[in-house]
Amino acid sequence: MQVSVETTQGLERRLTITVPADTVDSAVKSRLQQLAKTQRINGFRPGKVPVNVIKKRFGQAVRQEVAGDVMQQNFYQAVIQEKIQPAGMPKFELTKDEDGQDLEFTASFEVYPEVEVKGVSDIEIEKPVVEITDEDLDNMMETLQKQHATWKEVKRKAKKDDKVIIDFVGSIDGEEFEGGKAEDFALELGKDRMIPGFEKPLVGAKAGEEVTIEVTFPEDYHAENLKGKDAVFQTTVKKVEGLNLPKVDEEFAKLFGVEEGGVDALKAEVRKNMQRELNQTLKAQVKEDVIAKLVEANEIDIPQALIDQEVNALREQAKQRFSQQGGGQNLPDLPAELFTDNAKRRVSIGLLLGEVIKQNELKADEAKVNEMIETAASAYEDPQEVVDYYNNNQELMQQMQNVALEEQAIEWVLEQAKVTEVTKAFDEVMNKQA
Repeated sequence: MQVSVETTQGLERRLTITVPADTVDSAVKSRLQQLAKTQRINGFRPGKVPVNVIKKRFGQAVRQEVAGDVMQQNFYQAVIQEKIQPAGMPKFELTKDEDGQDLEFTASFEVYPEVEVKGVSDIEIEKPVVEITDEDLDNMMETLQKQHATWKEVKRKAKKDDKVIIDFVGSIDGEEFEGGKAEDFALELGKDRMIPGFEKPLVGAKAGEEVTIEVTFPEDYHAENLKGKDAVFQTTVKKVEGLNLPKVDEEFAKLFGVEEGGVDALKAEVRKNMQRELNQTLKAQVKEDVIAKLVEANEIDIPQALIDQEVNALREQAKQRFSQQGGGQNLPDLPAELFTDNAKRRVSIGLLLGEVIKQNELKADEAKVNEMIETAASAYEDPQEVVDYYNNNQELMQQMQNVALEEQAIEWVLEQAKVTEVTKAFDEVMNKQA
């Protein structure tokens, strides 16, 4: 086998490979002999068909089949010989293919780029430092109360977070318009679910009052005939309801599976969950910052083949999400352009972190893997069952090892970077995540 390598442009390569005639002819002859033993042709006993008859009838098809196999086999031998790392499947083209002559073909493909991770010591990272205060815990307890609250009619003026039951009729230039009328419409004040300006006049209103609401429809409103129009809604407040919060006691604690220890045990469990979510959020935010700075400092050529593979993976994930949300199984393929930028970024991240792992000879730390599994399991009712499930599932374990290895690469970058600790409030960090 003779091989020549040509750089066509950028990451594209073309191999020209020549395979000796006797290698190809021998393979064709062997394949024809095998066919002679199995083919049934009138005038010949089974297994006694002469090879020259088989060649006349099947020779061309057999040679094409052999040529395909020869190209595949010799391509992989050639890239090993030339120490080339293809980034995608090659495109083969036969250039010489005649009986008794050397077979020649070309293989065009892209290669992985040479990646050099630079500028790591110049990366500046802010590392948030957050303490969960008693006030944060109280706010979370109040949130839990609201999640289990009931609506109760109140005989007072409506305020933010109340619900008002209203009838309204909308008009433009004195004439009612389609879709601008409703009865017994339930509206939670402070959620901003209506046209800008609609809720404000209702704050301070009482049941039985008539309220005139003047608004302007946004220019980007979905109904073409209402965009930018001034409208008036004559509104009747029929009822005001306030949230009736449950009392925080032992019965309340039992709603969250806390059977012993009452309110104190519930608060301890809530603080524990807050701390776990905070740790995960801080880790995710720092990781995202590290990755963004690493990509910014290292612009690399990306093989189109890898981008295409990632686009297909992202498109399939989107399709599965749509299906889970009732979007149907017959969803057409979404345009590649929707995923291209994200695909490029993901491939770039993978190449850069892969180089960090390679250069530092990082191996998945078993203790870190176990810690990550235990952290994930702690969110479930029976953590040990989850741990056992991971330990008995090789595919899941491999995924967790890959995640651990990626985190180790991030930690290496952090060790080299300029890290500044910044004190932040719990709500500031968690609201940013939301």
